[in-house]
Amino acid sequence: MSRGGAKRDQDGPERKCIATGEVSPKEGLIRFVVGPDSQIVPDLAGKLPGRGVYVSSNKGALESAVSKSLFSRAARQKITLADGFVEMVENLISRRVVDLISLARKSGGAVSGYEKVKDWLLKEEARVLIQAEDGSARGKSKLSTPYGGSYIGWLSADELGMAFGRQTVIHAALGAGGLTERVVEEAQRLKGLRVG
Repeated sequence: MSRGGAKRDQDGPERKCIATGEVSPKEGLIRFVVGPDSQIVPDLAGKLPGRGVYVSSNKGALESAVSKSLFSRAARQKITLADGFVEMVENLISRRVVDLISLARKSGGAVSGYEKVKDWLLKEEARVLIQAEDGSARGKSKLSTPYGGSYIGWLSADELGMAFGRQTVIHAALGAGGLTERVVEEAQRLKGLRVG
């Protein structure tokens, strides 16, 4: 139970966003820490030492935290931010998602290409359908999200291509496995920065 006796919907640690003031599970937030040079550093893995400062993974909240100097207030010291900070955070999260998909591919837990993805969907081996945001809408509409699974549609064909060692990829799928859950969590953070 939380304050006031209200029941929580989720178990696990919750943190407060410095921009919105909302308390939510850590998975929906981006953690930042203050580096030795008083520069704020995104801690995407959540393992850097120091007191964490959390911001909701949505572009508006992150821009608000930057424009209103909320990082300095939360850290109780003067903070410097890199130029293009919001874009840098988005690129780092994007790279993390691509790297996780690449790891899943190397372990046999991911496939790319229309026919392979279609085959995995028919055999019910796919848990996550991934389609490039810049792919053909007609081609993407021929594949459906797996029952009880997830959909990721906010990576570019070039980004997906990096994950599979190709120039571009439009369709991909992830099977069951430990990496799949991490890919979905990180992709949700990226969605907040790109779609929301």
